[in-house]
Amino acid sequence: MKSTFGEYGGRYVPDTLYSALESLEKAYVEIRRRPDFRKTLGGLLKDYVGRPTPLYFASRISEETGSQVFLKREDLNHTGAHKINNTLGQILVAKSMGKKRIIAETGAGQHGVATATACALMGLPCVVYMGEEDMARQSPNVYRMQLLGATIVPVTKGSRTLKDATTEAIRDWLLNVEDTFYIIGSVVGPHPYPTMVRDFQSVIGKETRRQIQSLVGRLPDAVIASVGGGSNAMGMFYPFIKDKTVALITAEAAGKGLDSDAQAAPLLRGRPGVLHGAKSYLLQDNEGQVSLAHSISAGLDYPGVGPELSYLKDLGRLTLDSATDDEAFAACGWLAKTEGIIPALEPAHALAVLRKRTDLKNKIVVVNISGRGDKDLGTLMEGLSHV
Repeated sequence: MKSTFGEYGGRYVPDTLYSALESLEKAYVEIRRRPDFRKTLGGLLKDYVGRPTPLYFASRISEETGSQVFLKREDLNHTGAHKINNTLGQILVAKSMGKKRIIAETGAGQHGVATATACALMGLPCVVYMGEEDMARQSPNVYRMQLLGATIVPVTKGSRTLKDATTEAIRDWLLNVEDTFYIIGSVVGPHPYPTMVRDFQSVIGKETRRQIQSLVGRLPDAVIASVGGGSNAMGMFYPFIKDKTVALITAEAAGKGLDSDAQAAPLLRGRPGVLHGAKSYLLQDNEGQVSLAHSISAGLDYPGVGPELSYLKDLGRLTLDSATDDEAFAACGWLAKTEGIIPALEPAHALAVLRKRTDLKNKIVVVNISGRGDKDLGTLMEGLSHV
């Protein structure tokens, strides 16, 4: 298993964690090949999560945009987002390694909910680190995690969002590495996490390939996914990377504007640096210090991005785009009123990109609806009144 993607990725961690990551890589490489592991995970994805998720032809949006638009309905998964695909895979790895305690970080709360759900299912204690600002704007998910038995640790440092929650989770892991398994929620962090999370999330793209060929007889012209850390994007993109006729379109958070200090678009506005144990594109100031990120979407409010996405950018394989807070709000209301689907604010950015790209007219396009909007209703009620 390669530890880098071009110059990106790697393991920039203390020695204590380095040996733990080596053990994790060895265990994962061995476990993922076992028929019993694949059978157990496949059974859970089918009977517990509800896979495969539908690939839905959005007729009214298609008529309005002039494209043939299909929505990959990850919002219909158990827990309401794509995150459960990864947490179930990782918790099976944790149990096989004999770990007795699970920790996680979360921004929008969907990864925290998915981790708490997997822990409840498997009978393991769960601790979730979450920034105070995210706890306030994602309070329904805080209550869900608590109901599922998780302990929520508020993070009061720094931006009080996902970046700082991740930092605190890593500190916990460093102190309790012998008995604790850290379930990272995105394709970020030190090797092997970016590869492992991508592998578990690639079920999204694999299903999409089969479904779109069954529905229209060929691959799509483009797939669009929102990008924060990048788990839903890599899950959708990975099975299409070698298909050069399929455009891989990223939708980063432009916040209050790409050229403002209030955005979260490292692929478009960042440069290479190291954060949370790996090298990738980062938002940085002139002295190389990591800049604060901003997005109305808690799941995109992160200053970095996965190393594999960084590598794909350098290869020219990605079509980079973004949406502002207001564009995401408007796209959310658009989908709700045209198709009766309320998306989370994360995939609303992908919908906003679809909505404004005139080059997609007469093309077959798949948009990854990575989560549902229940968690964002308070923010949406306020935001939609201004757009």
